[in-house]
Amino acid sequence: MNWAFVGASTIASQHMLGAVRHQTSNEVTWVVSNSPDRVQTWANEHGIPNATTDLDAAFADENVQAVYISSTNEKHHGQAMAAISAGKHVLCEKPLGMTQAEAIEMVRAADTAGVTFGTNHHLRCSGSHRAIRDLIAAGRVGDILSLRIHHAVHLPGNLQGWRINSADAGGGVIPDIVVHDADVTRFLLNEDPVSVVAQMASSGMGQGVEDSCMSVWTMPSGAMVMTHESFTHPFAGSDLQVHGTKGSIFGHGVMTQRPVGSINLVTEAGSEEIPFSDHSLYVQGVSEFVAATIGKGRPAADGPDGVKSLSVALCVREAAASGRRINVDYGGF
Repeated sequence: MNWAFVGASTIASQHMLGAVRHQTSNEVTWVVSNSPDRVQTWANEHGIPNATTDLDAAFADENVQAVYISSTNEKHHGQAMAAISAGKHVLCEKPLGMTQAEAIEMVRAADTAGVTFGTNHHLRCSGSHRAIRDLIAAGRVGDILSLRIHHAVHLPGNLQGWRINSADAGGGVIPDIVVHDADVTRFLLNEDPVSVVAQMASSGMGQGVEDSCMSVWTMPSGAMVMTHESFTHPFAGSDLQVHGTKGSIFGHGVMTQRPVGSINLVTEAGSEEIPFSDHSLYVQGVSEFVAATIGKGRPAADGPDGVKSLSVALCVREAAASGRRINVDYGGF
């Protein structure tokens, strides 16, 4: 399968290009970017034969079957809709759109067109998160009482830019990281948040957008979820904890793009270190997406998953801005 990459991004070069090329008979043959100089340089550096600023030119190539979108957030909707109209399978970065309505339109259009649509939520592809999900499903911690996600990191300088200074481009820690934590929560607990309360702040990095957020979510089962996201914490590390009636799971350093960290299960019998696969998160995600395009299973995170993670994030922002508890509406998904 040949791919067009829309967005000459860091994530595309550091993670997704290798993940696509790892698949049998998969190659990236086009890269599209708004900057003529950047797109040609990017193509030359990474051995991509075709570089353009013209989206239609790439999508007119009948040899392109799939499109990966990693542009700034405000462009996702229009670019995905164009790819779907051209009959291409689409793997889109999160958040899918600036609004829930945009995300829903994308997902429904793909369904109508009969093309595969995936959301690139990489964390659910990690060996650590899948091991934690398996522990929960096997009843090792009993009934879930609470989940705590600490995802407060320091955003590297090369990734700052629009993420810290452009609300119009979809900047801010909520669309960038809360969507991840919403997907992780849904993936691990197999249920969707019902309501949220939240606070947000700009604590030194954000310029017109929030760079830190804390929120508490209520789940249908009665479990409570607490999350902390930030761009401004250089030494905090990341942490994922699941607490139940029979035990607790401590995932240290697992909220990351790399297959690292550790998992400990603590029960009445004591503490047990849990092994997990160290496979590439992105290779796994692309592998499941490619399989879905030929009717084998579904993407690791599909379109409705993307709609739901965005819906939670938008409600977190509304709750933080209003000071009220906000019920989450998933738009029919």
